[in-house]
Amino acid sequence: MTSQNAPRGSQQQQPGATDEASAAKIRTLFRIFSLVILGSFFVLQLDITYVWLSAILTAAALVLGIVLLVRATTIKSSRRVLIAAIVAVVVSALQVLLVVTSVLFYSQLRDFQECSRQALTQQAISRCQTTLQGSLPVAAR
Repeated sequence: MTSQNAPRGSQQQQPGATDEASAAKIRTLFRIFSLVILGSFFVLQLDITYVWLSAILTAAALVLGIVLLVRATTIKSSRRVLIAAIVAVVVSALQVLLVVTSVLFYSQLRDFQECSRQALTQQAISRCQTTLQGSLPVAAR
Protein backbone atom coordinates (compact mmCIF):
# COMPACT_ATOMS: atom_id res chain seq x y z
CA MET A 1 0.00 0.00 0.00
CA THR A 2 2.85 2.41 0.66
CA SER A 3 4.22 1.67 -2.79
CA GLN A 4 0.95 2.91 -4.29
CA ASN A 5 1.04 6.11 -2.24
CA ALA A 6 4.59 6.94 -3.21
CA PRO A 7 3.87 7.28 -6.94
CA ARG A 8 0.82 9.38 -6.14
CA GLY A 9 2.88 11.79 -4.11
CA SER A 10 5.52 11.99 -6.81
CA GLN A 11 2.84 12.53 -9.43
CA GLN A 12 1.42 15.41 -7.45
CA GLN A 13 4.83 17.04 -7.21
CA GLN A 14 5.72 16.57 -10.87
CA PRO A 15 3.22 19.01 -12.44
CA GLY A 16 4.40 21.81 -10.19
CA ALA A 17 8.00 20.84 -10.76
CA THR A 18 7.55 20.77 -14.54
CA ASP A 19 5.84 24.18 -14.52
CA GLU A 20 8.67 25.55 -12.43
CA ALA A 21 11.26 23.91 -14.69
CA SER A 22 9.53 25.30 -17.78
CA ALA A 23 9.43 28.77 -16.24
CA ALA A 24 13.12 28.49 -15.40
CA LYS A 25 13.89 27.47 -19.00
CA ILE A 26 11.92 30.42 -20.32
CA ARG A 27 13.76 32.81 -18.00
CA THR A 28 17.08 31.36 -19.12
CA LEU A 29 16.08 31.64 -22.80
CA PHE A 30 15.02 35.24 -22.29
CA ARG A 31 18.33 36.10 -20.59
CA ILE A 32 20.30 34.48 -23.40
CA PHE A 33 18.14 36.29 -25.95
CA SER A 34 18.76 39.61 -24.20
CA LEU A 35 22.52 39.10 -24.21
CA VAL A 36 22.59 38.04 -27.86
CA ILE A 37 20.43 40.91 -29.14
CA LEU A 38 22.38 43.48 -27.10
CA GLY A 39 25.62 41.99 -28.37
CA SER A 40 24.36 42.24 -31.93
CA PHE A 41 23.37 45.87 -31.48
CA PHE A 42 26.62 46.90 -29.80
CA VAL A 43 28.79 45.08 -32.34
CA LEU A 44 27.00 46.90 -35.15
CA GLN A 45 27.37 50.25 -33.40
CA LEU A 46 31.02 49.64 -32.56
CA ASP A 47 32.30 49.03 -36.05
CA ILE A 48 30.48 48.52 -39.34
CA THR A 49 33.19 46.15 -40.56
CA TYR A 50 31.80 43.55 -38.14
CA VAL A 51 28.36 43.60 -39.74
CA TRP A 52 28.76 39.87 -40.46
CA LEU A 53 29.09 39.14 -36.72
CA SER A 54 26.08 41.29 -36.01
CA ALA A 55 24.13 39.38 -38.67
CA ILE A 56 25.02 36.05 -37.06
CA LEU A 57 24.04 37.31 -33.61
CA THR A 58 20.81 38.76 -34.99
CA ALA A 59 19.91 35.45 -36.63
CA ALA A 60 20.59 33.66 -33.36
CA ALA A 61 18.46 36.20 -31.49
CA LEU A 62 15.61 35.76 -33.96
CA VAL A 63 15.71 31.98 -33.50
CA LEU A 64 15.83 32.37 -29.72
CA GLY A 65 12.93 34.83 -29.84
CA ILE A 66 10.81 32.41 -31.86
CA VAL A 67 11.69 29.50 -29.56
CA LEU A 68 10.83 31.69 -26.58
CA LEU A 69 7.48 32.62 -28.11
CA VAL A 70 6.63 29.00 -28.94
CA ARG A 71 7.53 27.80 -25.46
CA ALA A 72 5.61 30.61 -23.81
CA THR A 73 2.48 29.77 -25.78
CA THR A 74 2.72 25.99 -25.41
CA ILE A 75 3.02 25.99 -21.62
CA LYS A 76 0.41 28.73 -21.33
CA SER A 77 2.61 31.12 -19.39
CA SER A 78 1.45 34.30 -17.76
CA ARG A 79 0.65 37.37 -19.83
CA ARG A 80 3.92 39.01 -18.81
CA VAL A 81 5.96 36.15 -20.24
CA LEU A 82 3.89 36.07 -23.42
CA ILE A 83 4.25 39.83 -23.91
CA ALA A 84 8.01 39.57 -23.28
CA ALA A 85 8.25 36.82 -25.91
CA ILE A 86 6.32 38.92 -28.45
CA VAL A 87 8.53 41.92 -27.73
CA ALA A 88 11.60 39.69 -28.19
CA VAL A 89 10.47 38.68 -31.67
CA VAL A 90 9.64 42.29 -32.59
CA VAL A 91 13.04 43.52 -31.36
CA SER A 92 14.73 40.76 -33.37
CA ALA A 93 12.82 41.78 -36.48
CA LEU A 94 13.85 45.41 -36.00
CA GLN A 95 17.47 44.35 -35.58
CA VAL A 96 17.20 42.33 -38.82
CA LEU A 97 16.05 45.52 -40.58
CA LEU A 98 18.96 47.43 -39.07
CA VAL A 99 21.48 44.82 -40.21
CA VAL A 100 20.00 44.65 -43.72
CA THR A 101 20.12 48.44 -44.00
CA SER A 102 23.73 48.42 -42.81
CA VAL A 103 24.62 45.83 -45.44
CA LEU A 104 22.88 47.78 -48.21
CA PHE A 105 24.68 51.02 -47.33
CA TYR A 106 27.89 49.43 -46.12
CA SER A 107 30.37 51.60 -48.00
CA GLN A 108 28.62 54.86 -47.07
CA LEU A 109 28.42 53.89 -43.40
CA ARG A 110 32.04 52.75 -43.36
CA ASP A 111 33.15 56.08 -44.82
CA PHE A 112 31.02 57.94 -42.26
CA GLN A 113 32.53 55.97 -39.37
CA GLU A 114 36.05 56.66 -40.59
CA CYS A 115 35.25 60.35 -41.01
CA SER A 116 33.62 60.68 -37.59
CA ARG A 117 36.53 58.90 -35.88
CA GLN A 118 38.91 61.49 -37.25
CA ALA A 119 36.61 64.42 -36.51
CA LEU A 120 37.72 66.40 -33.49
CA THR A 121 35.14 69.18 -33.53
CA GLN A 122 31.38 69.39 -33.81
CA GLN A 123 31.80 71.18 -37.13
CA ALA A 124 33.83 68.25 -38.49
CA ILE A 125 31.17 65.79 -37.34
CA SER A 126 28.53 67.92 -39.08
CA ARG A 127 30.57 67.76 -42.30
CA CYS A 128 30.72 63.96 -41.96
CA GLN A 129 26.95 63.83 -41.55
CA THR A 130 26.45 66.09 -44.57
CA THR A 131 28.76 63.90 -46.63
CA LEU A 132 26.82 60.80 -45.54
CA GLN A 133 23.50 62.40 -46.47
CA GLY A 134 24.90 63.39 -49.85
CA SER A 135 26.17 59.88 -50.54
CA LEU A 136 22.87 58.14 -49.75
CA PRO A 137 20.25 57.66 -52.47
CA VAL A 138 17.41 60.20 -52.44
CA ALA A 139 14.87 57.56 -51.33
CA ALA A 140 16.96 56.71 -48.25
CA ARG A 141 17.31 60.28 -46.98
